[in-house]
Amino acid sequence: MPPFPQIELNWLAVLTAAVSAFLLGGLWYGPLFKKAWCREAGVDPDRAPPHPARIFAVAFACSLLAAMMFAVAMPPGAGAADGFGAGFVVGLFFVAMSFGINYAFAGRSLTLWMIDSGYHILQFALYGLIIGAWK
Repeated sequence: MPPFPQIELNWLAVLTAAVSAFLLGGLWYGPLFKKAWCREAGVDPDRAPPHPARIFAVAFACSLLAAMMFAVAMPPGAGAADGFGAGFVVGLFFVAMSFGINYAFAGRSLTLWMIDSGYHILQFALYGLIIGAWK
């Protein structure tokens, strides 16, 4: 018996979930909250980030790893609604609360915490929805 159970992942679902984070991020940090996020984060919205390709590569690698581990953690037989609920819980109680601790100590604004946390709550809810729905 192997020391770890065999885990079968739907790699297309995992990849789609990771891509969904980019689509959501483009909308969230673009037309929805760009001005508020830039103001609260102290970022000049008109200044191009250094090495945007590297930033997007790191962001995609992190999204892919997060989606993969979320798929590993999903209970067998979980459907779309179960996945959405699990993702919402992970986003709210693990990611958002962890950000809350860091943002409190860093003196960051409630607005910035809500924007960033809201993105990650929806990100993980989408992961769960996609991975749970894609059998």
